[in-house]
Amino acid sequence: MTIIDLTAPYQGRRSSPKITEEKIPLRSAATAYTGLVYHLASDSMQGTYLDLPGHIVETDDGRRSDSIPASELYRRPATVLHLDRPLVPGPVSASHLQAALGDQRCQDMLIIHALGDRNTFQVPERSIYLDDSAVDWIVSRQCQWLISDIYESTALHGVFLKLFSAGVATVCEPQNLHLLTADEVLVTILFTLWPNITQIPCRLIAEF
Repeated sequence: MTIIDLTAPYQGRRSSPKITEEKIPLRSAATAYTGLVYHLASDSMQGTYLDLPGHIVETDDGRRSDSIPASELYRRPATVLHLDRPLVPGPVSASHLQAALGDQRCQDMLIIHALGDRNTFQVPERSIYLDDSAVDWIVSRQCQWLISDIYESTALHGVFLKLFSAGVATVCEPQNLHLLTADEVLVTILFTLWPNITQIPCRLIAEF
């Protein structure tokens, strides 16, 4: 069994997390030591993160990070599509996805790998993206979960709006997708159960 961590470092494009440390002296008649408590300040788009349809107000389907059954997040079969294309700006179309799929079956969790051995922080932001035909292709395959290193364009032509409207949840900013050498893997998505939110940093694990 090979296990690959697909999680990007905890950083954001817009801001960095702020972590402060508080030392708590703990004393009793029997012992004395110092505990540490961490105060965390962050936004929800740090490193690799889960995006539920409710991240857009108009497509909110009621799902929240703390109400998703663990069965949807643990060792879920996922089809892997490696796109044979250079790292140059431009759209990825339905024909690109279909060529990558070939004759393999398409699970309802899909992984799209477009950036070679780079991650999204190492290429111009949104320079490679899914076009409308690609989004329609994903929806037509009855995809429920999409993990991808490409999504929207700089023109903001509505990739997330269309995916979320179809009930597709996404995981953004994965890394190490080039290490997935199997056509199908098992994916586990882990995160802290913060209540009533629709976007949250997560740990993303694949095994095959």
